[in-house]
Amino acid sequence: MATLKDATAIVGIGQTAFAKHLPEPEKTLACRAILAALDDAGISPAEVDAFASYTMEETDEVEVAKAIGAGDVTFFSKVGFGGGGSCATVGHLAGAIATGQASVGVAWRSRKRGSGTRPWKNTAVQLPTPAQWTRPFGLLRPADEIGMLARRYLHEYGATRDHLFNVALACRNRANQNPAAMMYERPLTREMYMTSRMISDPLCLFDNCLETDGALACVVVSAERARDCRRKPVYVHSAAQGLPAQHHGMVNYWNDDPLTGPAWTAARHLWKQADFGPDDIDVAQIYDAFTPLIPLSLEGYGFCGRGEGAAFTEGGALEIGGRLPLNTGGGGLSEAYVHGFNLINEGVKQLRGSSTAQVPNAATCLVTAGEGVPTSALLLRS
Repeated sequence: MATLKDATAIVGIGQTAFAKHLPEPEKTLACRAILAALDDAGISPAEVDAFASYTMEETDEVEVAKAIGAGDVTFFSKVGFGGGGSCATVGHLAGAIATGQASVGVAWRSRKRGSGTRPWKNTAVQLPTPAQWTRPFGLLRPADEIGMLARRYLHEYGATRDHLFNVALACRNRANQNPAAMMYERPLTREMYMTSRMISDPLCLFDNCLETDGALACVVVSAERARDCRRKPVYVHSAAQGLPAQHHGMVNYWNDDPLTGPAWTAARHLWKQADFGPDDIDVAQIYDAFTPLIPLSLEGYGFCGRGEGAAFTEGGALEIGGRLPLNTGGGGLSEAYVHGFNLINEGVKQLRGSSTAQVPNAATCLVTAGEGVPTSALLLRS
């Protein structure tokens, strides 16, 4: 059976600054990040013939292609479900390039949510959708939806807020090392965490991701072409998407097992295609819109057993030098929240050896997209 295994590589990454407010429009930010990624790879914009982004991306590939000076484009793709689509953008490009539909692909995300509006304020938008049946009691914000799931997890397995603090602290510690992070030089203590205001019980202020303006992009080419590029290639070893049977996005409470989410489905396919397993992962970039998603994902991707994700975080396991160094740029909780794309770029930095919180000799990296929604994941190797 033909596979994507190591057939393509990420050869360029780019990003803008991250901030609560950036003056440029999303299209400008997108083009800045894409041009930076192409320059990083040493590839001309005229060679780009494939694009992939999110359905929530306001700037489409038509405008981006014109603005950067791309040539004829032969593949373009958009992936749904917000942060669940991040890794799939790279997966789609890898598939297109491996099968000869394109030769130089760009994936990107540009977002102005730090200075923008919050979509869940518009309740009328949800009324004609299936949300009218699943969110009738005020579950309009993602924090509320995941808060319910988190409370179930804490009740079911005896996990505590200290376990969630372990996640928040690991991400903040890495952001403190990253000058590009919004939380750079802003340490987090247990007292700050435990006394911060509740956003949606049991989620406090520091359990929630940042809202950020900014953009990121990466460039994907064939493994053969990658050898001639400016930077050390980072190979796409495996890619997967996951949508479980009878799934309810963000509010999976009515399934037989609410605590087994899309990560489990994506993981089965991801590992099936790979030459290595969870025990062989040197560093992980796990989607962290909310701290409880980390223990859920640790279980889903096979780093520990069911109900053991919270205990996994103990003893500095997620810190540099720990069992599984995590979100080494600061993640969505402390670097920037741009629907998870910064996790992809950080994975590339780790395998290049250029991260601000470098894991020594890192050669394998798991990157995941949003848990709780139809999701995607990547295995990257150097």
